[in-house]
Amino acid sequence: MAKRRPAGDGLVRKRADGRWEGRIVVGHKADGSPIFRSVFAKTQGELLKKLHSRIEEYRDVELTEESDLTLGQWLDKWLSDYISLTIRESTLNHYMSMAENQVKPLLGDEKIGSITTADIQKMYNWLRENGRVREHYEKGNALSDSMIRSVHMMLHQALDVAVREHLIPKNPTEGTIVPKANYAPKQILSEEQLETFMEVLKQDPLWFDFFYTELTTGMRRGEICGLKWQDFEEASGRLHIRRSVGARKGGGVRVGETKTESGARTILLPPSTAELLKQRKKSSYSDWIFHNPIVPELPLNPASAYRYLKVLLRKAELPPIRFHDLRHTFATHALTSGVDAKTLSGILGHTNASFTLDTYTHMTTDMHRKAAGVVGGFLDEIM
Repeated sequence: MAKRRPAGDGLVRKRADGRWEGRIVVGHKADGSPIFRSVFAKTQGELLKKLHSRIEEYRDVELTEESDLTLGQWLDKWLSDYISLTIRESTLNHYMSMAENQVKPLLGDEKIGSITTADIQKMYNWLRENGRVREHYEKGNALSDSMIRSVHMMLHQALDVAVREHLIPKNPTEGTIVPKANYAPKQILSEEQLETFMEVLKQDPLWFDFFYTELTTGMRRGEICGLKWQDFEEASGRLHIRRSVGARKGGGVRVGETKTESGARTILLPPSTAELLKQRKKSSYSDWIFHNPIVPELPLNPASAYRYLKVLLRKAELPPIRFHDLRHTFATHALTSGVDAKTLSGILGHTNASFTLDTYTHMTTDMHRKAAGVVGGFLDEIM
């Protein structure tokens, strides 16, 4: 067997067109033949500088022949072979959409080994200004900063695996400048608005139990739709959150795991909510606590819950908040009522209490201000 040249070993020559070419071995194919990378310059001195830089870049790197894959081909392989069984179906669909609509039209035909940090940055900048891409460089609607961040995080994951699989020497997404997330502002229902909402809800027996349970637990939309009677401990009033329901692309629903590991949790229900579920169970004819009204064998579709929330809000003449804002409403009122962040974190299924505090900074700031006033008043009395 022929002796392999070490990765990074350089070769310099002057081409017939007058340019200087430097070539290094960066890996080997399955049959043992070398994989080369070349750099070009007008003078030998300029070439040597470029070549030394390239040798450092590929030092201790042993690429495989799959380095010739295009970025589009690699994304397809990564999505199907590496992560399709490790993420939720909705997340996979989101990644596939970003790959098809944002990344592939701009960089999909470029070989993965030739894409630079500057190329990635140019793509981010273009997408931020021009938005969704339907054909090569056709302008669509400008993308939000949070969407650019989503594209970046997806691409960063894919190219990290490419580094691990010896397709590229380093991840070109590192060093790019990504805009800060600009998520939609949280909206909550005030105490007065909650009273108005509840008055309208009381007139709707079909949906009362569902939205009352949501407002007293703060569950994610998929979590409350995924509840089964086996999850409800009638004697203790505890509720086990074990799964999540999502709308399936093309129609229907799919049942999967909770959003995060900490999403699988047990919460102690308020007595009123526990009693409400006890009464509901007596007349239930489905395994699901909140079932599809037409097909009881199926859980309630989260999309139906979202649409009906909008109906109730219009009837109550309230702002058109998102379903997730009901979760924010619960959390905010819980904090202002004195529930500590660690306890609330467990109820909401957050990873840790610091995330809860970061998420509801506006509320904790108000609480700190009130606490300062209480302490100040206490000291005033002493003095």
